[in-house]
Amino acid sequence: MTIDFEKMGGLVPAIIQDATTKNVLMLGFMNQEAYDKTVATKHVTFWSRTRNTLWTKGETSGHFLNLVDMKIDCDNDTLLVRVNPIGPTCHTGTDTCWGEDNESNPLLFLTELQDFINKRKQEMPEGSYTTSLFTKGINKIAQKVGEEALETVIEATNGTNDNLVYEASDLLYHLLVMLTEKGLRIEDVALELRKRHDPNWDKKRREAKAAGKMK
Repeated sequence: MTIDFEKMGGLVPAIIQDATTKNVLMLGFMNQEAYDKTVATKHVTFWSRTRNTLWTKGETSGHFLNLVDMKIDCDNDTLLVRVNPIGPTCHTGTDTCWGEDNESNPLLFLTELQDFINKRKQEMPEGSYTTSLFTKGINKIAQKVGEEALETVIEATNGTNDNLVYEASDLLYHLLVMLTEKGLRIEDVALELRKRHDPNWDKKRREAKAAGKMK
């Protein structure tokens, strides 16, 4: 990675992003020495413009920014630094330097779960429930989705909210397995829903096209 430190007199902005939540935590500056120390120690280190010295985030508070990876922008003069933060990032005690809570959107876990199921499909480890589903094939997987859908409906009409969430989770998990077996991902479903959310989406034309394929 070639970094243009000369453009700003030896410094480049370093945008710090939580690798899990994707939230931006802070902005700092690095020179070559700070960059090299960050790479060597895996703790994000900056150049303090007010003190004219290196400082490693967390060296006094213990709130380190553990390095995951770094990327350079198209002009080679700005770094995107992805981290796993330990504790709050801002010196004021907040999660971010904008006073925001660094909370993860639970929906992001669906992509993580999709990746996990894909890995199970590739590796097929023994003793894994997911492996057993793939071994049984698409018909059994689809049957399982139907069973979980029925149990979800039963809880929705004659059960508790806690049990409804439990059964809906089973349904969604098995749906992900079925999509994976067909070479698809949950993102494909999300893209279809996004199309339908467009006011210009023509439902009738889509249904007519699907009906034509069935003839």
